[in-house]
Amino acid sequence: MIDEAVAPPAIRPPSGRDRWRKWWLIAFALAVLIAGGFTVARRMEPGAAPVVIPSSGPSIAPSAAAPVTTAPSPSAAPSRTPARTTLAASTLQLPGAVPARGSGRFAYAGGRSPVFGGKGQLRRFRVAVEKGSNEDTAAFAQQVAATLGDARSWTGGGQLRLQRVGGADPADFTVFLATRDTAGRMCLNGGTNIRVGGRPYTSCRTNGKAIINLDRWRLSAPPYVRAKVPLSIYRQYVINHEVGHELGHHHQGCPRAGGPAPVMVQQTLTLRGCQAYAWPRLKGKALTGPSL
Repeated sequence: MIDEAVAPPAIRPPSGRDRWRKWWLIAFALAVLIAGGFTVARRMEPGAAPVVIPSSGPSIAPSAAAPVTTAPSPSAAPSRTPARTTLAASTLQLPGAVPARGSGRFAYAGGRSPVFGGKGQLRRFRVAVEKGSNEDTAAFAQQVAATLGDARSWTGGGQLRLQRVGGADPADFTVFLATRDTAGRMCLNGGTNIRVGGRPYTSCRTNGKAIINLDRWRLSAPPYVRAKVPLSIYRQYVINHEVGHELGHHHQGCPRAGGPAPVMVQQTLTLRGCQAYAWPRLKGKALTGPSL
């Protein structure tokens, strides 16, 4: 017996509702694909901003986040008074109160300078600044070395060489920057009274020590201030003058009224009719005056 073939079920055309659902699904799928492609392209775009996923804590932009520090670095030490390696040409005095006394202890500059001068005896010196003076040791050492290393200073005559050495090195003398009370005691211990009007006023030299008074280092002296001579020039003068004493030079007078004052004139107190001048040499020659 031959079975009767079963006819396939009749396929009815989709209704309007089914067609609407089909096109809606297709449109949704296309929208998903387009959005995904746009996101991928944006992530690959060189100029696109990085995606930052916020943490549970406060949101911090990557560029503003502080670096992680596990231990203090040398540069993280407490800040001090900024070094004054240069002064404006118009500066006659530094503003602010000057410490009258420090700790009585000194910090010594480290390192060595080149040898200043080409010929002659070599004398080595150290540089020290009183702790509590609010002055920077390295800056003071730089100014002392720059002054003594100048061809207008004591090494310019070809009979002397100078070199700054560190605090632990053997030295022939030391240049000190001290508060007025400490300078007064140091000078008096060496036989020199630097008081004017009952107050330690000038700087001095004692055996092996050129002592710069902090008051003068910051405030200059009346003859310079009245003549509107910059503080930077007074500083050169006082270094050359006190080191000059250590090198064996004594006080001098003015050789010619209105001319430049020899550096061994006591210019802190009076110019003796001369004009302020900071150097032992002028135009390649020693500038001297009559002995006092």
